[in-house]
Amino acid sequence: MAYFVVRIAGQVKNLKSQNETLKRLKMCKKFTAILVEEDDKVRMGMVKSVDKKVAFGKVSEEFLKELNEKRPAKNGVYFLHPARGGFKKSSRLPTPKGILGEHEDIVKLVGRML
Repeated sequence: MAYFVVRIAGQVKNLKSQNETLKRLKMCKKFTAILVEEDDKVRMGMVKSVDKKVAFGKVSEEFLKELNEKRPAKNGVYFLHPARGGFKKSSRLPTPKGILGEHEDIVKLVGRML
C-alpha cells in the first residue's frame, strides 16, 4: 500500500524549512504529486511535517494503473491540473473542514485533477 501526496499550497507564507522539505520531496510547484511507500519512515515523516501544505491518503493499485495511463510520472513526480470544479472544501484548512492533511477520499480529489 502506498500514500499519494499532492502539494496544495504554493511557496508564499511558508517557513523556509517547509519549502526545503517540499523541495527534498521533489514537490517544488503547486499540484505536483508523489508516491510514498507506507514503510518508508523517513519520507513519511517529511510528509507529516508539511501536512498543512499537502493532501495525502492511501491509494490502491487499480488507481495507480489508471493514473499512469492518463498522466505518467516524469522523474517520479506527477504533474496535475488544478481541481476541475474547484475544491469542495477549503484549501487552507486541515481535514475535516478542509482538504489539507490525511484523506480517506484522496482518489476523488486526484480524479478531478487528472
